[in-house]
Amino acid sequence: MYAIVEMLGQQFKVEVGKKIFVHRMNGAERGSNVEFENVLLVDNNGSIKVGTPNVSGAKVVTEVISHVRGDKVLVFKKKRRKGYRKLNGHRQDFTELMIKEIIA
Repeated sequence: MYAIVEMLGQQFKVEVGKKIFVHRMNGAERGSNVEFENVLLVDNNGSIKVGTPNVSGAKVVTEVISHVRGDKVLVFKKKRRKGYRKLNGHRQDFTELMIKEIIA
């Protein structure tokens, strides 16, 4: 059983027992449960329910495991023969979620 869920502006394919990383949820504390009701599709062993735009009555229950930072992404800019070189780095904050239950 899996579901396609919109979380914080992004769509994720989730299954029970899997872990996912979403953009940082500042209001969620470690160990708390978070419910997402914006479920776009549910597949229950071959019977597929597609929402228009959401599946009514469906929700995904997750547990906040931790708040982490992702790997550093380096952005390098250069203009040849001009002496212009710029190096920027960025680390994105993520929240790690464990999928506990998919309610169809």
